[in-house]
Amino acid sequence: MSISSAMILAAGFGKRMRPLTLERPKPLIEVAGAPLINHVMARLRAHGVRKAVVNMHWLAGQIAAWAASQIPPPEILLSDESDDILETGGGLKKALPLLGKEAFFALNSDSFWLDGETPALSRLAATWDDARMDCLVLTAPLERAVGYAGKGDFVIDPQGRIIRAPGGEGAQAFTGVYIVHPRLFAHAPEGAFSMNLLFDAAMTQGRMYGISHDGLWLHVGTPEAIGVAEGAMRNWNARA
Repeated sequence: MSISSAMILAAGFGKRMRPLTLERPKPLIEVAGAPLINHVMARLRAHGVRKAVVNMHWLAGQIAAWAASQIPPPEILLSDESDDILETGGGLKKALPLLGKEAFFALNSDSFWLDGETPALSRLAATWDDARMDCLVLTAPLERAVGYAGKGDFVIDPQGRIIRAPGGEGAQAFTGVYIVHPRLFAHAPEGAFSMNLLFDAAMTQGRMYGISHDGLWLHVGTPEAIGVAEGAMRNWNARA
């Protein structure tokens, strides 16, 4: 299926990235010579996404200036959360009128990835089944999850469905990259809430699926993680 719209979540405070984020929003922190959000945007451009919605709260003016500097495609629309930060779920729900009625990509702006043989967004789009799925997430094997200190978030069962199993056998990291359909928000609460609330609902209904990333995923959550990510990128590219 062709997925032509995307939402980049860029409204967070980036507290663990301080002091770098005291005067700059986390998505604009540079890794390997480019802002984090540019790495994400490059993947969207390569996939042919035509519209990208970016939400903003902390130092929103800098996000707006970054958006104005970008040359389309994709067209960049801003979802302003300056009055009240809405967390992941609330931010996505607020942006739905800008995203349309079809399934779209959702991506965190504090991590990015290097592709394997086939681009991850192409693999997600090819796997998406609108009749069976409300959400399809990209997970990363722990051995290829750079900067991630957890024990894994999800396990993909033999049918491709996602279940929560932190630290369980086969557990993989949640990359913050997924396809979601607006219908999943039909009964979502107002105001701020985490997407975990809707993930749980989709899992209960058997409509949340996942695929495992075959490349490298880089989570850049702290100042120290920047150098780690850059080193991992050099090593990965040297192997290619």
